[in-house]
Amino acid sequence: MLSEEFKNLSFLVYGLGITGKSVINFFNKNNIKSYKVWDDYDNLSFKTKRPSDLNKTLKKVNYIVISPGISLLKSKNKQLKKYKNKLITDIDIIFLLKKKFKSILVTGTNGKSTTCKIISHILKKKGFKTYLGGNIGTPILNLRIKRNSFLIIEASSFQLAYSKFICPDYALLLNITNDHLDWHGSFKNYLNSKMKIFKNQKKNQFSIINKKMKNEFKKRKLAGKLITPNIKNYTKIKTKIKNPYIKSGINSENISSILELTKLLKISNKSLINSLNTFVGLPHRYEIFLKKRKCTFINDSKATSFQATKFALQNSKDIYWIVGGLPKKNDKIDLRHLKKNIIKTYIIGKNINFFKKQLHNQLNYCVSKNLRNSIIQIFKDLKINKRKNNTVLLSPASASFDQFLNFEQRGEEFKKLCKQYAKKYT
Repeated sequence: MLSEEFKNLSFLVYGLGITGKSVINFFNKNNIKSYKVWDDYDNLSFKTKRPSDLNKTLKKVNYIVISPGISLLKSKNKQLKKYKNKLITDIDIIFLLKKKFKSILVTGTNGKSTTCKIISHILKKKGFKTYLGGNIGTPILNLRIKRNSFLIIEASSFQLAYSKFICPDYALLLNITNDHLDWHGSFKNYLNSKMKIFKNQKKNQFSIINKKMKNEFKKRKLAGKLITPNIKNYTKIKTKIKNPYIKSGINSENISSILELTKLLKISNKSLINSLNTFVGLPHRYEIFLKKRKCTFINDSKATSFQATKFALQNSKDIYWIVGGLPKKNDKIDLRHLKKNIIKTYIIGKNINFFKKQLHNQLNYCVSKNLRNSIIQIFKDLKINKRKNNTVLLSPASASFDQFLNFEQRGEEFKKLCKQYAKKYT
């Protein structure tokens, strides 16, 4: 049952993507009638709920539930900035409802989804009733969360930028590097959005934050119990982990944060190790999907910045590296300590000149333009190369939207092409 206080609020659902539609479904199921719907590009859906005067509605409603993809800097509707104090997200609604469950919220530039999935896997193995949603794919309001359970939320900077009421029992900030600066306008704005996960926390709630951000936390005089993970604590148990995905080293810092969380939840190291050994990695995140004649094929399509790609380059050897797409604003490719791992690089996408300029004088590269051309050339090069072990790596260090709908489509196309041409690789 929703409180009368919540039922008496009025809303405008702004944006009809997956998130916006989940909010509307939630309102309808819970008999919330005082809401309107708006989308800058969709004039047909939910016509009966569309306001005749948008500006009047913006002024009148208590809250504007905005879809996370909408940037105030780029929105067609300049009136939105005027009502910034009313903007909330679907995640805020969960906390406004004051449900009786424990919340674990995870954010950071790299590794959010994998970290959330690992936490969910560990808790389920221990018999906890667990729900997982947010930026990872399932809208929060689509979940029917029961009392005395755990809700694990992956939160993007887009969602956090508008948040007002989130107050997690356990908040994890994994890492921060330059990302989405075109959306946020500056690194300061991006950082501020991430730090919001701690803003409303009480003294009995826990703030797990990468040690590099410790001073930022203290400067803001936040109330949560501060915990800074020490990677040495993870190193002590790492020898007992047999899972090659976990052992790759890509997740070491993030698993250090998970280790601190499991301590708080009174989960033993033995249970943690058992869970890590049975965890299956997510698709498109350093996904080893094929081995052929001592050649390993890795799909790391989710790596949309050089910082994300760097992990893959650090943890692989003798690499045939496919890079390219839509680079992130102010991103730089520095291969000083990595080029020894790379045999050759293949540039794809529509921003060829950016990557040629970045890679110039750093390593051997060729322009392939698209994935198919790069795979064809790689298999030609593999036949010439007599090395015992090789790695074919798609880790593009850029977004996919110049040639694909999303990073998933890019990754699936890469896997399909590799399997197709590997049949002839003898």
